[in-house]
Amino acid sequence: MTSPITDSKALHDLQTLLTRRLEVIANKDLRESDPSAQLAQLQQVSESIGKWHLCHRATISARLNHFLDQASYQKALDYLAAELK
Repeated sequence: MTSPITDSKALHDLQTLLTRRLEVIANKDLRESDPSAQLAQLQQVSESIGKWHLCHRATISARLNHFLDQASYQKALDYLAAELK
């Protein structure tokens, strides 16, 4: 059994991706002016989160894995905020 990831840079990278996803969703101006561009940005960041998860799945905590498997991204972000204090 592998131990949970302790590489804070990798966790910070995930935190950045999750935060970016929320920023894209919250971008009302882009949604109103160019909804297809917003959707493209959301798809790109969501794919990046998925790729990060695939790369680190075996080395992250079971709890974080669960949040990412379930696309509970706000919970994952909250978890990282507590872990990276």
